[in-house]
Amino acid sequence: MDTISDKAQDNLHPINDDEAAAESATTAESIAIADAVAIAADIAAAAAEPAAAEPAAAEPAAALFAEIYGEESVSRLDYKGKELILIPTAHVSKQSAELVKKIIAEENPDSVCIELDDDRYQEMQNPQKWKNTDIAQVIKSKKVGFMFASLILSSYQKKLAEKLDTNVGQEMLQGMASAKEVGAELVLADRKIQVTFMRIWRSLGFIEKMRMAFNLIFSFDEDDELTDDDIQKMLKEDMLEAAIGDIREKFPKVGKVLIDERDQYLANKIKNAPGNKVVAILGGAHLAGVKEEIYKEQNLDEISVVPPSSPFSKIAGWLIPVAIVALIVVGFVQGVSVGLDQIKTWFLYTSTLAGIFTLLALGHPLTILTSVVVAPFTTLHPFFACGWFSGLAEAYLRKPTVEDIEKVPTDIFSFKGFFKNRFLRIIMIVFMANIGASIGTITAGMDIIKSIF
Repeated sequence: MDTISDKAQDNLHPINDDEAAAESATTAESIAIADAVAIAADIAAAAAEPAAAEPAAAEPAAALFAEIYGEESVSRLDYKGKELILIPTAHVSKQSAELVKKIIAEENPDSVCIELDDDRYQEMQNPQKWKNTDIAQVIKSKKVGFMFASLILSSYQKKLAEKLDTNVGQEMLQGMASAKEVGAELVLADRKIQVTFMRIWRSLGFIEKMRMAFNLIFSFDEDDELTDDDIQKMLKEDMLEAAIGDIREKFPKVGKVLIDERDQYLANKIKNAPGNKVVAILGGAHLAGVKEEIYKEQNLDEISVVPPSSPFSKIAGWLIPVAIVALIVVGFVQGVSVGLDQIKTWFLYTSTLAGIFTLLALGHPLTILTSVVVAPFTTLHPFFACGWFSGLAEAYLRKPTVEDIEKVPTDIFSFKGFFKNRFLRIIMIVFMANIGASIGTITAGMDIIKSIF
């Protein structure tokens, strides 16, 4: 009977985050985020044990998978009398799915562990569900940034799958089907996607977040063709590393959360899965780490929670608004005309720049007007952002169609397509309006300071 183990259920409950950012995401959005993390680690092989010799660049792409992940790469471990069989896979490999089917049929395990959490599992059960994504709800949930990252990465994965004439996640789907066929218990062994993303986000400083955003945006080219060399590299590295460069060198904190912590989580779930024989289906990047962690003790409580925001970050959000208001008050002390001029300066810079940046994102005229009107007020409150209101206005005025959402994987790599696609344009408007308002805040603040001192 195809069931999910009770122990794995610990992996399915919502997290308790002080800002409730992860909890507030819609199911569709969680699915999109799940795609991103699946891409980030499931197609990799950087940490896997060496397999056969590297094939020449001219070999067919399918042969690369067979060379890297053959049956000889399957690891068998003994943990306290329990037999653990670890199958390294590539997330877009037909050969990986065939290997999974063969091993499970031959071994007839008590449990089958798959590198998924509940969101990703549900998405695979209903792959079309993401098309019902409500962009307005995503904006209200304050998750536009996460969704944009997930869209870029999931689109990149689909591009790779198309190159190889296969489907994304075949080996996991095969694991589910094979577990049902042999009556094994299905264990969802991966950490909740929201936890992983929020731990990454909280681990980065402001500059690191901006660097990562630029790396994600500018690391993809619509006209880039995937060569066999490129594919082989992707199979031997973590997918996120292949997508945005040497992540452990550029963003060591991200590598720790994305790979190392999940190695610990996966290892703990696998060795505690029900039965005496367990088959685990893993992305190649996790094989070596999981093998090492199997014989160690893990503290899942420590890596399963989202760390709270630092007190400084909460205070910092109020520093600029309080400072601006204080400066305006000082201006009124110097004279009513001075104070009024400073208010005009604040409205002029924040409104104008927010409006200009919304215009550059090709926003609707009423969306541009929304940016102009709300910018002076939202910039004085850390809990609101100009882009949220602008994005909601654009979503109402130009509601994305199902066709827009279906074309996201293609349009996201095209400059023209990006701005033509209503769904993607709304995301860009949110970013651009916020950037314009932020620049306006800095410019107006400097002008106000000059006028006083």
